[in-house]
Formats: sequence, C-alpha cells, structure tokens
Amino acid sequence: MATLKTAPTAASVDDFLAAVPDEARRADATAVRDLMRAVTGEPPTMWGGSIVGFGQRRLRYATGRELDWFLVGFSPRKAATTLYLPEEFPGKPELLARLGRHTVGKGCLYVKRLADVDVEVLTELVRVAAARARAGNAAE
Repeated sequence: MATLKTAPTAASVDDFLAAVPDEARRADATAVRDLMRAVTGEPPTMWGGSIVGFGQRRLRYATGRELDWFLVGFSPRKAATTLYLPEEFPGKPELLARLGRHTVGKGCLYVKRLADVDVEVLTELVRVAAARARAGNAAE
C-alpha cells in the first residue's frame, strides 16, 4: 500500500505561514490558525507540505480502508484560503448560508478574503465541524 503524503510532519507552522508570499493571505492564514487553535484546543501541526491541521482522528471508509487525519485544517492557497472540514454535519447548510462570500467543494470551504465572511459564523462552523470530527469514525 502506498504511503499517504498528507501526514503530520515536524515542520514549523510559523515558518510555513511566514513564507506565504501575499501579505493579505498571510494575515488571513494567521487569523484562521488562531481561530482553529482556540476552537479546537489543539496545537497546529503541518500535514504534508501545505496543510495546517488541528487534532487527529482515525477515518474508516466503508471499504475498510483506515487512515489518520486531522479534525479540521486549512491551507493558504494562491486563489483562496482552503478550510478542510468534515463533508457533512448537522447545521452545516444553515451556517454556510449565514457565512458570507465563499464557495464549497467536497470537504472544502474556500474563502478568498477573511473580511468577506462573518468570523463569528466561521468560528461556530469550525466548532461544530471539530465536534463532529471527534464524534464520528466514518470517512466523509
């Protein structure tokens, strides 16, 4: 079986965020790091070369495949800050409707600028997502 590339590393989260070239994206990433750390109570950890994850859980797919993954995480990508949250959980559609300007993909929430969203709603979204991730064992 191939080794999963997205796994916890000893790389510095602070160094990774400091190297984000765009000043606004770097500031947003630092704010999201602080928000996720406060909400989860977990320290940030680099997962692979470009994802900052918080906490850890064991995912179990219907196929029987299992892997270690973070509770919630994010990456300051060039086009948008990508937040990695469980795909589905109670209240998610309602929270997303109140969030502000964003787009979504499978298990991802894309925010171009943190100023475009309601940070209180984002905080609640991360809180509920982290609680769902802690409680669930099934893969999204």
